[in-house]
Amino acid sequence: MDWQTDILGDDFAACAFKAAGPDGVERTATLVRHIPSAGAGLAPRRAVLFLHGWSDYFFNEELAEFWTGQGFGFFALDMHNHGRSLQHGTHGGYVADLADYDAEITAAIGIIESLAPKGSPPPQVTLMGHSTGGLIAALWASRHPGRAAQLVLDSPWLEMHGSPAVRRAARTMLEPLARFRPESVIRLPERAFYWRSISSAAEGEWVLDDNYRPPRAFPVRAGWLSAVLAGQSQVARGLNIDVPILVMISGASANGMFWKESMRRTDAVLDVNTIALRALSLGRTVTLERIDGALHDVFLSAPRVRADAYARLARWIRAYVLDDGGPA
Repeated sequence: MDWQTDILGDDFAACAFKAAGPDGVERTATLVRHIPSAGAGLAPRRAVLFLHGWSDYFFNEELAEFWTGQGFGFFALDMHNHGRSLQHGTHGGYVADLADYDAEITAAIGIIESLAPKGSPPPQVTLMGHSTGGLIAALWASRHPGRAAQLVLDSPWLEMHGSPAVRRAARTMLEPLARFRPESVIRLPERAFYWRSISSAAEGEWVLDDNYRPPRAFPVRAGWLSAVLAGQSQVARGLNIDVPILVMISGASANGMFWKESMRRTDAVLDVNTIALRALSLGRTVTLERIDGALHDVFLSAPRVRADAYARLARWIRAYVLDDGGPA
């Protein structure tokens, strides 16, 4: 693999690679690796692979530092048509079937495993996903039993707002357009409330590249939304994932067409109560953590709130990952 210094600086490296999906099409994805100077030369027994949300990319250095501080190798995948993997002439964020991501996720884990020193067993991989990336991670884990050792989901988009009836109605109305004109743009109200709450260019603290993470997100296309609804339908039927799962969400949601101050301390994207209920459909061992004051991405919340989130995540790691007697 051709590793290059990443846009995040000397502590990160990135490599682009191609993977062919079930439709035979080769797509470009980018694997990002955290290489802390203090841990140079170490080969952790465990690793984590992070999947970003829709219309997003990996930029949270603090999250990487947390995982490496816990003794994990940290990797993040900018999936095709996102972030570092954007290609000229393609639709940002577009996918016609969430299973099209399977090949690049599997390939990324293969790369991670190949980095183990000769004669050493490959690291156990924890799969972590945020929002749509959480939905993708859950579906991948269900289709590839035994490949991921644990699953950590940060505000996963497991269900539409309101109820399953909303999803079913939307899917029925969308199906003809998604079938015959999948790349058609669906005109929806444009809101940048979540971006406003996290970007240092607005009222947040995080430096974002607007080319990789547009303030109003990529255009919503019929085929993409249909793929998400189909994935959520699979979750609703039950995934029966047999590894420990942690789901982390905000304590409350804030919705509406106009900015509200409560959006600084709530999930302004998802209905967290609906997500909490749907999480029970994921598998046999599900831990739910509701974090007061958290944003849609729990780990982009205010410092006090995300410190609470990291403490809860560390507690879960001790219970479900390090319970084999491994070092904390």
